Amino acid sequence: MPLIEIKMFKNELDKKQSETLIQKVTDAVTEVTSEKLREVTWVVIQEINDGHWGVGGQALALDDVKKMMNE
Repeated sequence: MPLIEIKMFKNELDKKQSETLIQKVTDAVTEVTSEKLREVTWVVIQEINDGHWGVGGQALALDDVKKMMNE
């Protein structure tokens, strides 16, 4: 039983984006392993609050990540 955990900033994804991510990750797992695992593949999206995630010794917020994506 595959269990995939994805960590994202809180409110980074809307409901539709979360559903799409879960579907596509499940598709990828079953493509690599076996279609028989689809019904027992778990995908968990954990939301992390701003400031509770850091890189290089610096706490990050969702706005910081959005700035990086636009650079």
